[in-house]
Amino acid sequence: MKLNSVPRATLGRLPLYLSYLKSLSETSATVSATSIARGLSLGDVQVRKDLAIVSGAGKPRVGYITAKLINDIERHLGYKNITEAILVGAGKLGRALLDYNGFEEFGISIIAGFDCNERTVRIGNGTTAILPIKELDRICSENDIKLGIITVGQGSAQEVCDKMVECGIKAIWNFAPCQLIVPKEIVLKQENLALSLAYLKNSIS
Repeated sequence: MKLNSVPRATLGRLPLYLSYLKSLSETSATVSATSIARGLSLGDVQVRKDLAIVSGAGKPRVGYITAKLINDIERHLGYKNITEAILVGAGKLGRALLDYNGFEEFGISIIAGFDCNERTVRIGNGTTAILPIKELDRICSENDIKLGIITVGQGSAQEVCDKMVECGIKAIWNFAPCQLIVPKEIVLKQENLALSLAYLKNSIS
């Protein structure tokens, strides 16, 4: 099954299933949809439907072979094939993402960061390079980059987004606190950290 044939809602839950399965003891050779649903506080029917899409139906009274299910989910998420990405905005958040080494576990490699302030430029030394923004088009073209991450301020986010689209980027992960306007063929994921924190704060009030 092709990745784009998997419903987007299901794709959003697959990393949750994967993380849960990897947290299980190595002695858990098999796992049931019911136990996954219980462990993640999800609906049993929904979990069964999601897993059926990526791995078929589990065996009665046995469930799924854990290792095979992990492999099937990783295959559908493309984790075995590294996708190269770029990031624009080398402030504190941008640098934190650039220096985070856990993305490759999920099939993503941020090959370079970009910033309009040339004083932030850094090359090599065991860290991901930060380049002048004028190099964005060249790097995207030379490496056929399709995934971009925005960590600039609200005022320049749309301009950066438009530039990414011009450079051939097809999917954008936006951390700027604003809603971007993109062509309908571009996939946009909005990450509002302040809103998430406000939600958590209110949930414990």
